[in-house]
Amino acid sequence: MAYILLSLSGVAVFIICERAFALRTTAVLPPELSEAVLLNKQTSGGRYSVLGRVIEFAERHASDPDATKAYARLEVMKMERGVRYLDTIYTGAPLLGLIGTVWGLLSAFSSTRDQMTGLPDPAKFSQSVGYALSATLLGLIVALVALAGNGLIQRRIDHHAAQLDVLLERVIARVRPKAKEDDAVAP
Repeated sequence: MAYILLSLSGVAVFIICERAFALRTTAVLPPELSEAVLLNKQTSGGRYSVLGRVIEFAERHASDPDATKAYARLEVMKMERGVRYLDTIYTGAPLLGLIGTVWGLLSAFSSTRDQMTGLPDPAKFSQSVGYALSATLLGLIVALVALAGNGLIQRRIDHHAAQLDVLLERVIARVRPKAKEDDAVAP
């Protein structure tokens, strides 16, 4: 079980690092682009950020604000990529640790007999129980790392989503008059 728990630990650390990098403010809501939206200035560049993609979508579909809101929700869902795996890891790691402990205790009780007397050897038994309990400890450590990382990432996603909601209303308000003008000009 230790190998499984160590591999889960590696997966959790990878997801945490990747999401922390992907969810940095400059990749989601670049400050200069956010400021331009708030000040109702012309926006350019930023196609490689979440806000930039939402603005581009809003400008292409100016007459449909509901589609823009749905697209923004889709972008938030993309930000949540990998978080459900962290949920599974911090839920399952302690259980895997307990399975390892029970397995280790079963083997400790069955294989610690002294060959000469047939009685349990206290030294071997204590060592086997110690190894068995280390599986629980490892499972709890992996779960704590995944839980802490999940909390950090989820707060960052919630923060970005709240900011995106505010900016989305500004973007929709800015592109709607353009859509009405285009509809009035078209025969």
